[in-house]
Amino acid sequence: METKPVITCLKTLLIVYSFVFWITGAILLAVGVWGKLMLGPYISLIADNSTNAPYVLIGTGTVIIVFGLFGCFATCRGSPWMLKLYAMFLSLVFLAELVAGISGFVFRHEIKGTFHRTYTDAVLNYNAEDEASRAVDNLQHKLRCCGVYNYTSWLASVYYPSNGIPASCCFNSSDCTIEDLRNATIAPSKVFHQGCYELVTSFMETNMAIIAGVTFGIAFSQSIGMLLACCLSRIITANQYEMV
Repeated sequence: METKPVITCLKTLLIVYSFVFWITGAILLAVGVWGKLMLGPYISLIADNSTNAPYVLIGTGTVIIVFGLFGCFATCRGSPWMLKLYAMFLSLVFLAELVAGISGFVFRHEIKGTFHRTYTDAVLNYNAEDEASRAVDNLQHKLRCCGVYNYTSWLASVYYPSNGIPASCCFNSSDCTIEDLRNATIAPSKVFHQGCYELVTSFMETNMAIIAGVTFGIAFSQSIGMLLACCLSRIITANQYEMV
C-alpha cells in the first residue's frame, strides 16, 4: 500500500514528461517540413550535394511523436516491459543527440569550408535562373551583402561580362541600372560592400555555443525520462511480487 502514492507520483511525472517529449517531436517535424519547403535553396549552398537534413528532422520528429504516445500509453497501463522499452528508446535518442551536438561543434570549421566552396561556385557559375542562383539572390537581398568577400567576387563570374553584378547586390534598386552594374568604377557606389561569407560564418560562430548548449540540454533531458521510466518499471515489478 505504501508504494501506491509513489507509483502515482511517478506516473504523473512520466506522463507530463512524455507529453513534453511529444511536443518536441512535433516541433522537429514542423521544422523539418519548413526547412524542406522554405530553406531548400539555402541548404544547397551549404552542402556539396543535396542534403537529407530536412528528411532526418521529419523522420526523427515522427518517431518521437509515436514513442511519446507510446510512453503515455505504457505509463497509463503500468506495464514494466513497455516502460523498459520506452527507456531504451530514450537512451538511443540521448546518444544520437549527444553525437549530433558534438559532431556539429567539432566539425564547424569543415561546415564553414564547405559553405565557402559551394557559395563561391554558385557565384562563379551564377546565371540568375537556376535554384542556386535564386538562392544567392535571396541571400544577398535579405542579408544585405554582395559576393563571397565583397562585390569584387562577381568580377570573375560568367555572368559579369554581359550583365554585370546581379541586381540583388544593390542597396537601392530604383537607382541601380544594368549599365551601372557593368561599370567597375560606378558599381562599387551602388552595391553592398560586405561579403555574404563573413556574415554567415560570423553568425555561425556567435550562435554555435548556444546551439550546442540547447542540443546538449535537450539530450540530457532524456536522462530524466529514462530514470523515471526505469524507476516506475522497477517499483511496479517489485509491488507485483509483494502482492503475490
